[in-house]
Amino acid sequence: MSIKTKLSLVISLMLFAVVILYHLLSEYSMVNGIKSLMVDSMESTSVQAAEYILTYEESGAENVSGSSHAPAFLFHMLHTINPYIKETTVFDKETGEVVYGSYMYLDANNDQQYVQASEPGSYALRDLTFEGHEYLRSFYMSEKLSNYVVSIIYDRASITTLVEMKRDYTLMYTGLFLLLMIVVIYWLVGIMIRPLKDILWKVNEVSSVRFHKPIQIKRKDEFGLLALKINAMSQNLSIYMNKLRKAFEENRRMKEHLESFINHSNDAIHLMDLEGKVIQVNRAFEQLFGYEEAEVLGKKYPTIPETHRMEKRQMIGLLLAGKKLPAQETVRVTRTGEILPVSVTVSPIRDSDGTIRAFASTCRDMRSRNRMEELLRRSEKLTTVGQLAAGVAHEIRNPLTTLRGFLQLQLQSKSLNLSHVTLMLSELDRINLIVGEFLILAKPQATKFVTKDVRDVLQDVLRFLDSEAHLHNIVFRTVITEEHCLISCEENQLKQVFINLLKNGIEAMPQGGPIHISIQKKGGSIAISITDEGVGIPEEMISKIGDPFFTGKETGTGLGIMVSQRIISSHQGTLDIQSQVNVGTSVKVTLPALKGEGKGDILE
Repeated sequence: MSIKTKLSLVISLMLFAVVILYHLLSEYSMVNGIKSLMVDSMESTSVQAAEYILTYEESGAENVSGSSHAPAFLFHMLHTINPYIKETTVFDKETGEVVYGSYMYLDANNDQQYVQASEPGSYALRDLTFEGHEYLRSFYMSEKLSNYVVSIIYDRASITTLVEMKRDYTLMYTGLFLLLMIVVIYWLVGIMIRPLKDILWKVNEVSSVRFHKPIQIKRKDEFGLLALKINAMSQNLSIYMNKLRKAFEENRRMKEHLESFINHSNDAIHLMDLEGKVIQVNRAFEQLFGYEEAEVLGKKYPTIPETHRMEKRQMIGLLLAGKKLPAQETVRVTRTGEILPVSVTVSPIRDSDGTIRAFASTCRDMRSRNRMEELLRRSEKLTTVGQLAAGVAHEIRNPLTTLRGFLQLQLQSKSLNLSHVTLMLSELDRINLIVGEFLILAKPQATKFVTKDVRDVLQDVLRFLDSEAHLHNIVFRTVITEEHCLISCEENQLKQVFINLLKNGIEAMPQGGPIHISIQKKGGSIAISITDEGVGIPEEMISKIGDPFFTGKETGTGLGIMVSQRIISSHQGTLDIQSQVNVGTSVKVTLPALKGEGKGDILE
């Protein structure tokens, strides 16, 4: 059933109820009105009859007898005028006898009571049933004619018939009115809800994702306002739908790109939830670890060895705390139990609110890189050996050439020249020095680390070099902390480093000058600084210091700094050189300080 029919039916029912109520009230009013009218008419007829009798008696009964003023003739006229009057009777109040008219509708007991009870000017009406028919009998006593009571019989059935006839007419008119009103209401409702059809059509269009055709607004009432709002809503929905389509398309493309990136990446990538359970893997993961995706989904840390699971939980905890983690080199286990060296990067996956929902773990196989690094290390070793061999051969060839020349000269002269012998011994000493330093590099001596105070080690070296410093007009200026500076070291090797650095400072100042020496303890390390005010080192040469046989001195071998760097590195320290030409050179040695004197801090 359409809304139009429903609305028309509801309004019609309401109208029907109103009309029925009005009809009932109208009928009640009509019946009461007719009764009141009939009573008034009856009373008027009784009054008129009483006046006729009064006129008749005042005129003299004998003179008017048989004329038009006789009571019988007058009563006949009343019956003709009012067909509902069946009989007119005039009673004598005192005797109860009939004076005028007829008395065929007998009800002597009741009639006599009403006659006796009548008063001048009073009018009474009662129901009468005679021979199965219903009648009305009126009793009227005029004030001027106080001896007589006029009684008139009315046919009640006729009056009822008149009322029913009027009721039928009323019902017919009411029915026609209702039928006409239903048609009019249906037509008016159709006009009223016509915009609702347009609105319903528009809503259907919007539900079918068609937003282009707006509702044609022709009214300014509530339906027009509703249509206007629906047009605006449709326009907004169209805009939002276009945005959603674009966003959906972008998300689809982004998803395809991400899936393509993940699946075609050479690194093993797997996604896991906050509990560590795998929720997605790529092809590289399957190839690297030997798992099928269906086998590994839902498993918790399937590729992490038991010994490294705590490490993984710590990484997850740091990520949940909002920290960023760099790539970490560790190991993973394959399905067959093979241990693989990998580089792992774990990144959080967040939703639009910034809440972490999952983690992406990227594993890079490090076996190829490790093999390459090993080959590079071997290549560097061979290169270094070649450089050392070439340098040693070059450095030894020069004094050997000198020895050969002097020996040939003495062979030709067949005489021994002492100055030549002295020079040859000097060259042999140089060869011995080169070979000795080379042996230190090639085969270091066995070392034993012990706990020493670096201040004591440096003080021993300063006492040892004090005489040589005075010889070259060198002054040692020391600034040494009062704190204990305990380190784990091989004392002789550390002394060799200090001797090399101090000798370089002395040789850098041929005219003499101060060498500034300081020892400071900073946190968990000890800094030893040796600074001269000599000729300095050009900036382009600083990067080459430490290379085998590279030196800026005429008599140097270039192995002293190299040996010192190796010794400091074995002590887990650093050696840093800064220099400026004609200003001086500063060498800073940093060594790790011992926390205590326990054996656990001694270096191996």
